[in-house]
Amino acid sequence: MDNTLLLSAGFEPIRVISWKKAVTLVVLGKVEVLEAYQREVRSPSLTLKLPAVIKLQRYLKPIPRRVKFSRQNLFSRDNYTCQYCHRHYPAGQLTYDHIVPRSKGGKTSWTNVVTSCVRCNLKKGNKHLKSLNYKLLKEPREPRWLPQFSQILHGGNGHPAWRSYLAYAKA
Repeated sequence: MDNTLLLSAGFEPIRVISWKKAVTLVVLGKVEVLEAYQREVRSPSLTLKLPAVIKLQRYLKPIPRRVKFSRQNLFSRDNYTCQYCHRHYPAGQLTYDHIVPRSKGGKTSWTNVVTSCVRCNLKKGNKHLKSLNYKLLKEPREPRWLPQFSQILHGGNGHPAWRSYLAYAKA
């Protein structure tokens, strides 16, 4: 709780940081506080409301980032939906599946792995999609957005004010 959304100088979401890191950036004058929690932190010479949303004062050279391939990021990319039966599931009832099976030369990559429920994964097994007449819900691609923003938007985590800043985070 009480994490802080860090925005670029152009109001683009960069990441979620701890409130301690956010307070440090505020005290150093590197950020502007846009939204704050009611909770305060105190030092002998300073009282400060915990920042909920902060914006960098200066533009930084963008660092091209690739989204790390992980089970959680994959589930988030596919919106916790089985790409075969098109049903939504909690994370504990999902697994992932290689579209082209690894035994047939398929690689573990964003474009060859999709979210699957256990039932569909077992049914597909080591077969190609065409042999089962499976249609993917959507073509798998490498995400350009940070999955944590999607989880915040759809999971209701974070400060309510974050939503307006994250509305365009997902591309």
